[in-house]
Parts: sequence; C-alpha cells; structure tokens
Amino acid sequence: MRQIDILVTGPLTGGSDSFLHGDLRVVFHNWLGDAPLPLLDGQPWAFVDWVLPDLSGLELCRRLRCAPQTEAAHVTMVLEEDEADAKRRALRAGADDYVIGPIDRSTVLDRVLSLQIADSEIMARNLRLGDLSLDLAALQARWKEKPIALMPNEFRLLRYMMEQPGQVFSRGQLIAALGKNDQPIDERTVDAWVSRLRRALRDTGAGYPLRTVRSLGYVLDKP
Repeated sequence: MRQIDILVTGPLTGGSDSFLHGDLRVVFHNWLGDAPLPLLDGQPWAFVDWVLPDLSGLELCRRLRCAPQTEAAHVTMVLEEDEADAKRRALRAGADDYVIGPIDRSTVLDRVLSLQIADSEIMARNLRLGDLSLDLAALQARWKEKPIALMPNEFRLLRYMMEQPGQVFSRGQLIAALGKNDQPIDERTVDAWVSRLRRALRDTGAGYPLRTVRSLGYVLDKP
C-alpha cells in the first residue's frame, strides 16, 4: 500500500485520522516545526500556517527546503488573508502554492488526492527532449544525466511543457494544467514557478530553453 504523509502545523477541523483511498493511505501529522520530524514515507506534503507560536511560517518553509527529509515536499502556505505581498513572500520562501485559511480535513484531502491521482496515471512513463529527460516514477529531472533539483510544482510544469514542446502557454493555461484552477492562484504566481525552473535548468548547464513570449506566455523550445 502506498502512503502519503501530510504535515499540518495548525488545527485541522474534521480530525486527523488516517484516510484510505484504494491502495493509498493518507497519514496526517500534527507538527509545529520545533519538534523532530516524524518518519516520512516518500514525498511528503506540508501545510504551513503563516503565523506559528515560536517562528514564522516563512522561516519554517525555508527550513523544510533545507532538510533532507522534506526538501522535495509539496509545501502549501496557509495564509490568513488574500494578500498579494504574502503570496509573493511565500513563494520566495520556497512554497509551491498557497491557500487562504482556515483549512479543514476535506480541503487538504481534496487538494492532495486531486494531484496524486492525476500524477499516478503517468508514473510509468519517461520523457526525453534532446538532452533533457524526466523519470516520472522517481520524480527526477536530468540534463545530460546530471540531476536537476526541482520542487514539485516546477517538476510538474517541466513535465507538462516537455509533453508539448514549441507550444506557447498562457499563465492561465499553466495554472489549469497543474490542477490548480479551482484554487486562488494569482497568474503572477506562474512567473515565480518559471523563474525557479529556469534557474534550476541554468545551474545544471541546460541554458535557457524556457522562453517568454511577450503578452502571450511561455514556451519550451524544441532542441
């Protein structure tokens, strides 16, 4: 049976008992950030509150990105209000996305399962575009066999664009493609995802294959 571990830093209406969905078990962990991490199975999720008792949610997000157990976690920042500056700061701290709190058990499960089930349908496939390759089962991107360090949203973004190279996508199309169309995601959030993906590609020697098309969106050029 597969398992998804979810770290939650605040109270969760509806309880935190484990949830079973077919061969998938979802396990909730109440965790404030100053305690040792629990044993995590695979790639975890984390829902981090903007305000915490002993440190800020932004600082905890940065710590999650630095810890080997959670550096590849899907991190969602739970904001207190729908503020553009808070969204930008969350993304700069390493969050994959955000949601306006308070959150409940159903909200968390809906978000996690919608992405998990969609991803499980393509897990057996690998993608290659020139010297760029994706191992979907291992969630690993490589350039000339050199690993590319990507967070979950950037990996999903690269996968989607590699499937349709040369196609120009608007910000709205990319938000929908990543399964976030029903969430309060600002279109400018896509710019942060693209910026982080570009930086990761550049740092591994891949150059600048992800190009901006003015007034239209973004395109991953064919080799």
